[in-house]
Amino acid sequence: MDHEVGENSFEHGRLGALSRWERFLCGPRNLKFKDVFTWQLCKTIAMGQALSMLICGTAVTCQYLADAGVETPMLQSFLNYALLLLTYTLVLAFRRDENNIVQILKTKWWKYFLMALTDVEANYTVVKAYQFTTLTSIQLLDCFVIPVLMVLSWIFFKTRYRPLHFIAVAVCLLGVGAMVGADLLAGRDQGSSSHVLLGDGLVLVSAALYAVSNVCQEYTVKNLSRVEFLGMMGLFGTLISGVQMAILESKAIPVISWNWTICLLFVVYALCMYGLYSFMPVVVKMTSATAVNLSLLTADLFSLFCGMFLFLYNFSGLYIVSFVVITLGFITFNIVPTYTADQSFSTNDKAYHLASSADVQQDGDIGVGWLQKEGQENEDRIGSSHRGHCNGFCSQI
Repeated sequence: MDHEVGENSFEHGRLGALSRWERFLCGPRNLKFKDVFTWQLCKTIAMGQALSMLICGTAVTCQYLADAGVETPMLQSFLNYALLLLTYTLVLAFRRDENNIVQILKTKWWKYFLMALTDVEANYTVVKAYQFTTLTSIQLLDCFVIPVLMVLSWIFFKTRYRPLHFIAVAVCLLGVGAMVGADLLAGRDQGSSSHVLLGDGLVLVSAALYAVSNVCQEYTVKNLSRVEFLGMMGLFGTLISGVQMAILESKAIPVISWNWTICLLFVVYALCMYGLYSFMPVVVKMTSATAVNLSLLTADLFSLFCGMFLFLYNFSGLYIVSFVVITLGFITFNIVPTYTADQSFSTNDKAYHLASSADVQQDGDIGVGWLQKEGQENEDRIGSSHRGHCNGFCSQI
């Protein structure tokens, strides 16, 4: 009998330790298989990979344009912003309510101007970096956007990450490392190395600018509207890229040998970028800018797979390993939702307290009263918060 009691106590202690580790990694949530692989997660993965394929389309067309001697990144950006202008900005122009383009420009024009400037320069600096540093450096340093995004979200959105989120990011970056290793083995470390430090600095600047742009995008689409964001990006992005194109590429554009192939490449590039800009806010609104950028890490892999058939790149088994690792990291990141520090307690938190009480009972009935007391305090806090918000409003009913 004592032996059975000892075994039961050991088993309860082991389950309790696992439960505590799960709560530490994942927070107030008991993970089950059916709760992990949900339709929402599958849809998020599919939409993220669709974005990666659009980026792959831009990379392939850029490679063909570069092979044809066309190096006009501002012209390519200008075409994308012009398409946004002709669609989303016109929608804002025909609105008759308080959210029309006139009211937006009166109150927030300078904010959208800075957002568009950040986005245009982020695109330009990363393209410029290819002239000074290698592809390997760009692939590695471009991941700097993810920690910057997490820091900016922590500061401005009060987003709080669980340890599992940091583990997931580390797994994704490990997958990027495998991809870079495959590039080195395949001999794809192309690019210039004349001013490596300058090129690496441009990549870091581009990553920081992308992070700022993505945070602004996340705030706008979640609090205002996707059409407003894209319409203002189209308006100011067209103006900024047009001026920059006239200054930097006034000599490069006239010498392009225009033919139907070059024109088709420009059209395909512009449509892929237009689809990326139109579709990305939808995914950002569903998840977060950080999660979207994790899914975009597979874009280079799609480009490599296309390059094996189109440009005869060498194949390496590490590419498959990299894709699997990045996908697993992305899934892990989305298993547990992030939360904000000022978020009020919800029914999920109540369920957590009940689940925690059950776990602790398995551990030896320790702390049940404390958890119940904490749950009661949370109930009181919810009630007082509701009464505080309701006092002024309910008295008028």
